[in-house]
Amino acid sequence: MTKSNNRESQYPINPLFLERWSPRAFTGEVIDETELLTILDAAHWAPSSANQQPWRFIYALNGSEDWDKFVGLLVESNQEWAKNASALIYVVSRGFNGDFSEGRTSYTHSFDAGTAWGYLALQARLSGFYAHGMGGIKHEEIQKTFSVPEGYRVEAGIAVGRLADKSVLSERNQEREVPSQRKPLSEVAFRGKFIAN
Repeated sequence: MTKSNNRESQYPINPLFLERWSPRAFTGEVIDETELLTILDAAHWAPSSANQQPWRFIYALNGSEDWDKFVGLLVESNQEWAKNASALIYVVSRGFNGDFSEGRTSYTHSFDAGTAWGYLALQARLSGFYAHGMGGIKHEEIQKTFSVPEGYRVEAGIAVGRLADKSVLSERNQEREVPSQRKPLSEVAFRGKFIAN
């Protein structure tokens, strides 16, 4: 059993897994591009089916000429807080293996990109930052804005930054600004059978 960050695991996992969470309160301080590339480097070492490495990362740093464009590609409820992140990243996955003209699609490209996101989130914590993944992005606009071609899928957005006091958030988001708990392991892991719950 491990305890950390007002969370408790049932088994003796590394505390890093409990310390990682997805806050919305960020300081807005500038991140050095080398620090962000370190986080992305860890992500790109994630495992993938047939070593296809389908993930692609499009990023902007707070204060750069691209910042407002990146913020504008989030849904409004995420723009409210993510504008104070140090960096924004859009994750795209390559949905085919080899030559797309051969029509060989990858069944696991989204799964693999999700693994890279997990590595990114853990490296962010190890580097003194937090990462918040978002499904609330303008997927089609991102595809058009960055000329993402057919065969690629815009997966998610990620805000990276240093933790601020929750008072910088709206009242609604202040109430949500706590590390979330998890279902008991017994509700998601089943020996020898599947249980729909």
